[in-house]
Amino acid sequence: MSEPERQRAKRYSFFNYSLSILETAYLFSLILIFLGSGLSKIIALGLLKFTTANYLIIPSYLLIVSLGYYFLNLPLNFYHSYVLEHSFSLSNQSVKDWVIDQIKAAAVSYIIAVILISAFYYILKHFLHSWWLVISLFWIFFNLVLARLVPIIIIPLFFKYKKLTDDILRERIMNLAKKMKVRILDCFEIDFSKKTLKGNAAFVGWGKTKRVILADTLKDKYTPDEIEVILAHEFAHYRLRHLLKLISINSLLAIIIFYLIFKTSDYTLELFGLSSLFDVASLPVIFLYFLLFGIIMQPFGNYISRILEKNADLMALSITGSKDAFISMMEKLSSQNLADRNPHPIIKFFFFDHPPVDERITMARSL
Repeated sequence: MSEPERQRAKRYSFFNYSLSILETAYLFSLILIFLGSGLSKIIALGLLKFTTANYLIIPSYLLIVSLGYYFLNLPLNFYHSYVLEHSFSLSNQSVKDWVIDQIKAAAVSYIIAVILISAFYYILKHFLHSWWLVISLFWIFFNLVLARLVPIIIIPLFFKYKKLTDDILRERIMNLAKKMKVRILDCFEIDFSKKTLKGNAAFVGWGKTKRVILADTLKDKYTPDEIEVILAHEFAHYRLRHLLKLISINSLLAIIIFYLIFKTSDYTLELFGLSSLFDVASLPVIFLYFLLFGIIMQPFGNYISRILEKNADLMALSITGSKDAFISMMEKLSSQNLADRNPHPIIKFFFFDHPPVDERITMARSL
């Protein structure tokens, strides 16, 4: 990457970091205003005038709150996900397609939220003293189910994908999977180029839905050796049981946060003039806990993730023996995605869940 390209990537990354911080601070402020102004109670009481059935109140409350937040956040969201990407020539998506994707994403998010929050209130009602543990277990189970459904339901909502048409490349990937003792359904390519010019590849799914997905923006620009080392990295996560480790860590964190809510929510509710978690008006308090807990735990999660990513790099290099392909792939990918190759340590601490590109290349050259 040339020096002008590095500076361009730095500018793009700076805007991304700044907008992420701004969006988080904005959300935090909106939740506090929503609770402090009593608006949450007003909406909940208004719904109670029409019905007392939780199966109607919860979806209705969520719909009102979600729509309100979406439109209040729309300028920031549009700038971050559309304007910024176009200004750095990373997207060719039309406004119409962006709106359609936003509607789809909002619908999926809403359905998931209704399921999780309805389950929360059901468990809260039936397990008065152990609800924090039961809801944690349900949360874990739901995420496992979701991981299984992502490649067959959610991804096709946003991208068209088909079986990889390059038979030679497909056979090479299947042989790599067999060599690394990874069972996959098949290899697919998706039409990433209709939305973004960034490159990506993934090993997604759970159980019988496991599959390789290659973005056309990557498949058409990278050599077979480079693609192989990318997928060796993805398969390494599976072989090293990284997913199970992350599930274990996230499960523990879920138990901790729900236990914190169980032990301290009475005091928090009192601050906002709310009486009980049973009241749907208290739901933003739960959101507040998750937001603050996520901010506090993000550096820890990033640190763990960087260790796992480094280990996956090491295994991929060991299995393929393709040091040169790994380095050229990282060079291409960082240029294509405008990655910040050498961030400030504070930026790395808070934002990077992968080792920076320059660190990964240095590691590969040292082997």
